[in-house]
Amino acid sequence: MSNKDHITEAFAQLGHFISQFSSKGIEKKENVLHNDLFFDGFKHQIKLAKEHNGWFTQENILFALDGWRSQLSEKHIKDWLNAYTIAEVQPKTVAIIMAGNIPLVGFHDFLCVLATGHDVLVKQSSNDKHLLPFLAKYLEHVLPDLKGKIKFTEDKLEQFDAVIATGSNNTARYFEFYFKNKPSIIRKSRNSAAVLTGNETKEQLEALSEDIFRYYGLGCRNVSKFFIPKDYNFDAFFAAMYKWNPIINDSKYANNYDYNKAVYIMSEFDMLENGFLMIKEDPSYSSPIATVFYEYYDSTESLKQKIDSDQDLIQCIVANGFSDTEIPFGKTQKPELSDYADNVDTIAFLLAI
Repeated sequence: MSNKDHITEAFAQLGHFISQFSSKGIEKKENVLHNDLFFDGFKHQIKLAKEHNGWFTQENILFALDGWRSQLSEKHIKDWLNAYTIAEVQPKTVAIIMAGNIPLVGFHDFLCVLATGHDVLVKQSSNDKHLLPFLAKYLEHVLPDLKGKIKFTEDKLEQFDAVIATGSNNTARYFEFYFKNKPSIIRKSRNSAAVLTGNETKEQLEALSEDIFRYYGLGCRNVSKFFIPKDYNFDAFFAAMYKWNPIINDSKYANNYDYNKAVYIMSEFDMLENGFLMIKEDPSYSSPIATVFYEYYDSTESLKQKIDSDQDLIQCIVANGFSDTEIPFGKTQKPELSDYADNVDTIAFLLAI
């Protein structure tokens, strides 16, 4: 078997292990490799992650795991990797500097590095440090050849050949300077936007609420802005958002809502709100927690030109019939293995180093 086949099998086994930790409930299954060693331990890591970071609720952690379970099947992984010619390589060490905004946000990069035969050196965010090292240990038990190929560090990165780094616009400037002599993918802050026409169905708008509120809006694939025609009626939009009203019972979210509302009122900004979400007309793509910005458009052609010129600020566009690259309502937080952050093909980058 090739490295690609071994990795495919190992990650498929990981997907089977993860399937026990679902939004529908946590339930131990039969016929899961090394389950006696790892099941209770992973339950504990979920608990630790939740206690360490108030944004990582059990619901959101399990939602993230649902997403990975759906992708980590032998068929999905094979279909994804078969698009590439992955030869046996002299392994290089690829450093990954991970963000910590949503649970397991750096997992795709981790998978890409191992799938291409390289060694991985991971520097995690302090906000998301419990889940991935445990899953890496599971992988090493499933595929002992991975021992020595996966390292985690909290220290300064040293002895690596290439880097994938994700951060804010400020840290990206530092990354670009610091890693200027290494092959690199440097990711900056991006946000996602929706294009509305006013003709959306109730079901589409309710699906959009998932794109807005999942992970409290902290992901780069969360919709933080929407574009609307001049005569847009907000009633249907607010009605569709209502099912998320229990989110205001979360103290961290409520504190952000209250703070941002106070700032807007004191600054005499016009905004609309429903007790748990504020919407405000604003040209920016990046809105604070509990707020979504909106902007009017005159024509779809002019909007397409604007979005094209702003593409470095945008992760994805949610729409229905607007463009070839749009994402359907409700699907932003369910990316597939071939959906690369910033549209930069991570596998192609790793095969070229």
